[in-house]
Amino acid sequence: MILLVAGLLAAVAGACMAAEVKENWEKHCQKCHGPDGKGQTKMGRQSGVKDYTDPKVQEELKDENAVKIIKEGIVEKDKKKMDPYKDKLTDEEIKALIAYIRAFKK
Repeated sequence: MILLVAGLLAAVAGACMAAEVKENWEKHCQKCHGPDGKGQTKMGRQSGVKDYTDPKVQEELKDENAVKIIKEGIVEKDKKKMDPYKDKLTDEEIKALIAYIRAFKK
């Protein structure tokens, strides 16, 4: 009985985490990266975001670099291309977003 309850709690926690990461994606990332990770939004095209469905892009994106980018944002030639999220997302939320990005790979 204890194992059954533990399993159900783990399933509920996993479902909550999945809902939370999708919510974070929609709130913080989707405006540029799109709902499908392809970056085919007005803001995504303007800032040159990468297509996360492309296996080559996925291969080149290292988790530790993705963490750094999400936390610190991107500034190129004194122009902000991506906001930093270190004050808006926890380390666990950032790791969950990276896993979400990985799921876009075809």
